[in-house]
Amino acid sequence: MKYLVVGNAKSGNAAARLLKRHGEDVTLTDMKEIPDKEELEALGIHVYDQGHPSFLKSEAYDVVVKNPGIKYTTDLISYFVEKKKSIITEIEVAYRYAKHFHYGAVTGTNGKTTITSMLFECLKMKGEAYAAGNIGTPLSELVLADEDKEADIALELSNFQLLGVETFRPCVSVVCNLAPDHLDYMPDVESYYQSKMNIYMNQKEDDWFLRNCDDPLVMQYAQNIPCTVIDFSMKREDVDLYIKNGTAYFRNQRLFDLKDLKVVGMHNVSNAMIAGCMALKMGVKAEDIEKALTNFKGIEHRIEFIGEKDGIRFYNDSKATNTQAAGIALASFDQNILLIAGGKDKGISFDELHDFDDRVKHCFAFGQTKEKIAAEFTHTTICETMLEALDQAMKMAQSGDVILLSPACSSYDQFDNYEQRGDLFREACLKYIQK
Repeated sequence: MKYLVVGNAKSGNAAARLLKRHGEDVTLTDMKEIPDKEELEALGIHVYDQGHPSFLKSEAYDVVVKNPGIKYTTDLISYFVEKKKSIITEIEVAYRYAKHFHYGAVTGTNGKTTITSMLFECLKMKGEAYAAGNIGTPLSELVLADEDKEADIALELSNFQLLGVETFRPCVSVVCNLAPDHLDYMPDVESYYQSKMNIYMNQKEDDWFLRNCDDPLVMQYAQNIPCTVIDFSMKREDVDLYIKNGTAYFRNQRLFDLKDLKVVGMHNVSNAMIAGCMALKMGVKAEDIEKALTNFKGIEHRIEFIGEKDGIRFYNDSKATNTQAAGIALASFDQNILLIAGGKDKGISFDELHDFDDRVKHCFAFGQTKEKIAAEFTHTTICETMLEALDQAMKMAQSGDVILLSPACSSYDQFDNYEQRGDLFREACLKYIQK
């Protein structure tokens, strides 16, 4: 078969190599320079970089493998959409070749990375395990390295990735929650919500889908589910996965005591419950799940405690790229928050942030959205950059205050990604703390 891989990066590169190893006719194209072009060509891959040649449209490709970040409205992709070509992502490519991998698949608007990381820690207690997907490691990269190995995969999936799956089937999956996001990419919010439901579309009766009964949008969109539904709630006990007397249970199976978790906030209790239940389905013993979850200390860039100086605590929540995620961080502190927020304008509303006005002592807004975010708080300072906002916050901070970077926006106006943004913030905070 003839494959056109559009977008190099890590995922496209790995997918192209994997397809070629299996004898496919592969063309790889990217708008940027491809550093390992000669090596790829030596493998027999046709490589076109620094632009997409127009003749690619006239080639009779059977399948297009699209980088998740490339919009369907771009010229090259929209052409193949009109031609009704199969357009998949590297997740689908990897799945077709990894016959011995077992998947716990996680999607949703917020909490995906934490749940995936927790699930990974649980799966490691059983044996060979990996974390892959939107968490940073392309699934195709793992398949390239260990295609014939038996392994359990904690797989984080964005809606971009889910738009390009056709046969992918996890043994357990979850849409942890839903909130408006990626309106700069999707045609409308309904399309965004619906794309998340692709996670369970190929599951069978003996597979599990975890359904969040506390989220009205999940309950609205999670319909016609073809597998066993596991209902969970933080508020009710008449479901499969629940809290009773300070302990999390799956049916009658105790998972962990809430007081033993090292991560803060009820959102992390929910994350741990989901990860624990998924791990049970994937064959991890209950006592190993409890050990893994109670030892889990959190992930970088998600309400990450950096340090304290003169009674001022610093937290990096750079992964909060929408208002709901920022709201979760703000709800984790009672008051005296010096909030640093702002970034790329994705067209979403910031109205939810106003609910935390009484907790936010002062907001330092920066980036493209600085004016919009500042409008949600009583006490604000408008800045151009994140470091300027941090400098202003440190000048104002007093003992008992929390300096919190929780941008409520993606990073692409001033940074390559949220990791770069968070790393720079952490570095600047540590420099101040260690003075």
